[in-house]
Amino acid sequence: MLSTMQDFPLNIGMIYRHGRTVHRDSQIVTFHPDGSRRSSFAEVADRAELLAGALHRLGIAPGDRVGTFLWNVQEHIEAYFAIPCIGAVCHTLNLRLFPDQLTYIVNHAADRAIIVGADLVPLLAPVAGDLKTVEYYIVVGEGDVTPLVEAAPAAEVLDYDELLAGESLGFDFPDIDEREAAAMCYTSGTTGNPKGVVYSHRSTVLHSITAHGPSGLLLTANDVVLPIVPMFHANAWGIPYAIWMVGADLVLPGKFLQGEYVARMVEENKATWSGGVPTIWTDVLQYAKSHDVDLSSLAGGLSGGSAVPRSLIERMWNELGVPMLQGWGMTETSPLAAVGWPPRGSETGSPEDIDWRVMSGRVVPGVELRLIDDDGNEVPWDGESVGEIEARGPWVTGSYYEDPTPERFHDGWLRTGDIASITPDGFIRISDRIKDVIKSGGEWISSVELEGLLMAHPEVLEAAVIAVPDPKWEERPMACVVRATDSTVTARELCDFLAGHVAHWQLPERWTFIDSVPKTSVGKFDKKVLRTRQADGELAVEELR
Repeated sequence: MLSTMQDFPLNIGMIYRHGRTVHRDSQIVTFHPDGSRRSSFAEVADRAELLAGALHRLGIAPGDRVGTFLWNVQEHIEAYFAIPCIGAVCHTLNLRLFPDQLTYIVNHAADRAIIVGADLVPLLAPVAGDLKTVEYYIVVGEGDVTPLVEAAPAAEVLDYDELLAGESLGFDFPDIDEREAAAMCYTSGTTGNPKGVVYSHRSTVLHSITAHGPSGLLLTANDVVLPIVPMFHANAWGIPYAIWMVGADLVLPGKFLQGEYVARMVEENKATWSGGVPTIWTDVLQYAKSHDVDLSSLAGGLSGGSAVPRSLIERMWNELGVPMLQGWGMTETSPLAAVGWPPRGSETGSPEDIDWRVMSGRVVPGVELRLIDDDGNEVPWDGESVGEIEARGPWVTGSYYEDPTPERFHDGWLRTGDIASITPDGFIRISDRIKDVIKSGGEWISSVELEGLLMAHPEVLEAAVIAVPDPKWEERPMACVVRATDSTVTARELCDFLAGHVAHWQLPERWTFIDSVPKTSVGKFDKKVLRTRQADGELAVEELR
């Protein structure tokens, strides 16, 4: 027996039309120290429609990929709607990638156009000549575009506002099947090349409903939301679409991510909710305590990307009155999979309440998790038994884009690579990462990649890289190096060698030289031993600053 319900497509056009009409007066604020820019949802929606018409006129067709190389600014929101609403795919590009990775991602996705901020042209121009499929660079804002023109003479370099000025309202948006691709984001931190995750219209709508709901971020039309998390990180944790659904005002930080500016944004806009990695919150806390800043409007903050120290959660509450939540997820889960709302009856700020808040989160409805041990057996949710988290759900990827990686999927479940225990009521405590990937300030650093590069140096016999605690970035890589016989190579020389291969923020500041790397019974590097020796102070560590 079939239902009598209408077969109504769950697509981003539905979100777009709702916010454009029902919440037309809600505001989007793009922060600038010299004066913020304010636009209503209706105004932003009109500009998104003009952008849609412009992209269509340029020949961007359903299924084509359009890259965005932008900070969190109004034009990025416009692209979030215009691109998928014409059936194309919004491909958010990470501004912090090393040039080789950025080149690989654009070429692998076969982006036909890239919308780029004028202030980011110097980052994009050096690789533009190697981007094989890009036909259009659409530049937002004022700046020198000469490097881009010279680097990509076969492509057209267009001005964003001029492009929109050539269009008129009334564009006829096509009907989009909810199963079609809407957006894509590449995840890094694993071995090999970055891997593409493609979100559908359906998955995005369902994720957005959960994201703003009571088990997610609990957002309403009365909120003023400040997403510090970049819009190139798994669609800014789904915040842009979630706020458009409920009509919350949105404050966008642009490139101004330092604690001083974030505190100003909260104070000037009376922000009620914000989300960002722990390092951002540490900076905000330090600035707020040393300056007379009023953050009393901030009723909540979400932190993710790396574990939030208990001390930070306690200080945010005790010193600023801001209750922090942790969230857990990954690019592959859109990313919302768990949010750490304490259970009913928990007194905010009490030791018991903090105990819940330091957990990685509580699984949200729509996502199912299980724990699998080393032998492939499912382990119970008893808060003690540990295993690798595997996930499934309507916004969890079942594969990577044109990159078969069967080892990451198991009987229809995504293998996350995180080792954890789960309580009977769904609270997650992550204890380790299978591949020893380091999370630094919310960014992934591959220890395997660093080790391979170090061992390519002629004076290095072995190298293991481990994560060590860092007061600012939560985790940073430490290189444990075995020199070749008679070698006197220094940490500085090895760091300079790495600098030619990886991004600056991935370079280890801490180095130690050891006689040999401990091995497991099957000959693999035993990093557990190195971590223990480091924690016990047994390693002579040199710091490069």
